[in-house]
Amino acid sequence: MQPSFVTPAVPDKPRSLGSLLGDSLRRRGGRRALSVLSVVLFVAGSAMFAYPVITDVYSHIRQGNLNSQFGGAQYETKYSTHQIGTGDVLTKLIINTSKVKLKVLVVEGTTPAALRAGAGHYPSTPLPGEDGNVGIAGHRTTFGRPFNHLDEMKPGDQVLLETPFKVFHYVAVAPFGGHANPWVTNPKDFSVVENVPGHHFLTLTTCNPKGSARERLVLRLELNPKLTETLKQKGASK
Repeated sequence: MQPSFVTPAVPDKPRSLGSLLGDSLRRRGGRRALSVLSVVLFVAGSAMFAYPVITDVYSHIRQGNLNSQFGGAQYETKYSTHQIGTGDVLTKLIINTSKVKLKVLVVEGTTPAALRAGAGHYPSTPLPGEDGNVGIAGHRTTFGRPFNHLDEMKPGDQVLLETPFKVFHYVAVAPFGGHANPWVTNPKDFSVVENVPGHHFLTLTTCNPKGSARERLVLRLELNPKLTETLKQKGASK
């Protein structure tokens, strides 16, 4: 039969996706392509779900190593002389509210490597208890997820920062500046951790929404010196 050069007539109704897929599957190449695609999707899906678990395990190991440093004589000397290096343990952050339970060691620095421990102190901000605005950043969905429930904190909730010499007690402040507390801001808005002379603030930051770095979630707290001393005397942070 001679080949025809006549364009086939366009059918009245377009073929369904199921029909086209069926034709593809009946061809050897189509079945092979579908198999490869299935494997790729399976591997990608498995990696997506496994990644947070792997980072949590890594953070757990890092926290264990940091715990062996926390409270030691060398750590106390470095802390008192402000010689704590990036990635070294700085303070223990404790939250114990009805909705949020957290105890995490915070390292110095907010580099990606430092934050793999879970939470890091902004180097440009004061040390716990000092005058100004102490800034701490933490992961929300990976590497231990310390700030996973930061959005559930509310004014009046308490956060403790334990150091070699004192346990500093901070309380979440009421809404201010025309926004709630916690609140959401631009990820490049570093004004939230700027120093505030004459005040003793603590500012916690993390990514928002969960699983995205599109925004930054911020919680502002203020030091309560009287309660800090009471907790220190009672050893309530242990």
